[in-house]
Amino acid sequence: MTYVVTEACIRCKYMDCVEVCPVDCFYEGENMLVIHPDECIDCGVCEPECPAEAILPDSDGAAEKWLQLNRDYSAQWPNITRKGEAPADADSFKGVPEKFARFFSDKPGER
Repeated sequence: MTYVVTEACIRCKYMDCVEVCPVDCFYEGENMLVIHPDECIDCGVCEPECPAEAILPDSDGAAEKWLQLNRDYSAQWPNITRKGEAPADADSFKGVPEKFARFFSDKPGER
């Protein structure tokens, strides 16, 4: 089992999850994070840290469609090990529906 980041992270990208991860399995895109499913050790410490509730275990039916996206982009985006600044407008995107279709960026994060 692994954990995955879902569309709730898009445009929120709070990054509270990053520093609690004991294996540094988060990768940063321009406007969201993903978890490398082969690096995640299923410890679950990241899930309660996410203010956007964007992290789910892959055993959750809602996470199934996000597993491949996490796998694909963790191979393309840079690894992130420290919490950065959330976007200034992050709170206004919390809970917004259909963020993937409207706001997802496949560009890597810049650090």
